[in-house]
Amino acid sequence: MMEDEEERRLQELVFGAEEQLLQKLEESDEGSVGEESSDSEEENQSRLQVPTKRKAAWEDEDDDEEEEVDMTHRFRKDFKKSDVESKMSKQKLQQRLKDQFQKSMGGAPSWAEKSSKKSKKKGVDDSDDEKDEDEEDDELLKKTGNYVGSSESLPKGIIKLKMCLNANNENPGEDRLTTVQFHPSAQVVMTAGLDHTISLFQVDGKTNPKIQSIHLEKFPVNKACFSANGEQVVATGMKNKLFYIYDMMEGKVIPVPRVRGLNEQRVKEFEVSPDGEFLLLTGSSGYLHLMTMKTREVVRSMKMNGNVCGTAFTGDGSKIFANSDEGEVFIWDVRSSKCLNKFVDEGCVRGTSLAVSRDGLYVACGSQSGVVNIYSQNTCLQDSSPKPLKAVMNLLTAATSLRFNPNSEILAIASRAEDEANRLVHIPSFTVFSNFPLFRKKTIYRSHCLDFSPNSGFYSVANDKGRAVLFRLLHYKDF
Repeated sequence: MMEDEEERRLQELVFGAEEQLLQKLEESDEGSVGEESSDSEEENQSRLQVPTKRKAAWEDEDDDEEEEVDMTHRFRKDFKKSDVESKMSKQKLQQRLKDQFQKSMGGAPSWAEKSSKKSKKKGVDDSDDEKDEDEEDDELLKKTGNYVGSSESLPKGIIKLKMCLNANNENPGEDRLTTVQFHPSAQVVMTAGLDHTISLFQVDGKTNPKIQSIHLEKFPVNKACFSANGEQVVATGMKNKLFYIYDMMEGKVIPVPRVRGLNEQRVKEFEVSPDGEFLLLTGSSGYLHLMTMKTREVVRSMKMNGNVCGTAFTGDGSKIFANSDEGEVFIWDVRSSKCLNKFVDEGCVRGTSLAVSRDGLYVACGSQSGVVNIYSQNTCLQDSSPKPLKAVMNLLTAATSLRFNPNSEILAIASRAEDEANRLVHIPSFTVFSNFPLFRKKTIYRSHCLDFSPNSGFYSVANDKGRAVLFRLLHYKDF
């Protein structure tokens, strides 16, 4: 009998009593709906309540006093608005730093905006918004690579760029550089200057290895330019009308001592037509001469008032824009040499430079005062006194260099009369990028020539130190 009782108790301990187990489960189910549930809810609510702020064990009277910062320190003196501000409270200095940051960034960045400002549009169902956001997140997480996308058009305000090793770092010029130009099809850049040297470099932004250098005896180079097909380099000097043609395919340097039909003592400035057929030579007393590259003879000449200070072919090569030191702009037809129109550059007393966009939309005229007027090409062709779309006044000295990038989203303007006088203008907003050149740091010095790579991936400046400063424009993915 004792053995049966012990065996029954052992079974209950090991396997449990089935009836008692079911009874306990039923009681727990009933209790979950009754008073016990109310107790648990009260407990849960008490857990969710935010604890009240505890009283400080010690209060320091000095905490109520505003601590003042010495503004005469060399790291803080640039944030003073006047000499009276020798001291400033921490709160005011913090606000001053915040304002300075927003100014340099062109406004408060989106990540710094408060969530309350990013309110949702009225009439939109929250659940639908959450569903769309979840779907977007799922789609994003399915992909690998860079999560940060870029819009097709270049945004204004801040331009994303990186300073690279100088393009001619392996062979910097011993004197002022007068030319920097990217090859029209290869990932190559050319530099030339007063040290009688023309050099070619491969552009990778990291080492920029030198490909070749050519030394021209007693010939300081005023300007060098690739031919339209990129197979030749044309170079003019400073003192006479002799110029050189370097044939890169054959490796020959060809001197051209005279040009048939050219009655000039010297030739310094020129432009290559987009089709490669002509060389536009700038003469004296307002003369322009069209020379054929094939026969190397002048076939047509044009005359304008004053001295020529800037010339450019239109993108299709059918027209020539030229401005004079008297502030007039002339437009010529290439085939007939007929003057199609002329107008006075608004507000210009003395012209200094000119640039035309490749897409046929814009013309930029620089002046001695530093003002750069941007016009519509169509308006310039049809109107005798066109109004500029924008007068850019960010240069304080003569605007000596102008250059549109290939897709006409940027106009680079510069003056060789002052260090760091180099700006990038966003088109079509006609506003200057606020973060270029680099803030309080000399990198460019005096700009003598500007150029963009064929797909705007790089921007380079030839300066008076013999260096071709190179920047990577991160918005553009190709060279």
